[in-house]
Amino acid sequence: MSMVGRFLADESGVSSVKYGLVVASISLALVVVLQGVGGKVRDALAAVDAPEIGSLRDR
Repeated sequence: MSMVGRFLADESGVSSVKYGLVVASISLALVVVLQGVGGKVRDALAAVDAPEIGSLRDR
């Protein structure tokens, strides 16, 4: 078998590529979800920042 034939038949790196694609997909999904949730968390924290809390900060 020629060197090119052995190279084409070699599948030793396929698992690493699959795992890399899975990790990349999960990372992308997390980024999308966290960006969507981030605005809601910011709004919730802004709603909690009431005048009573502001007066405690001034002390």
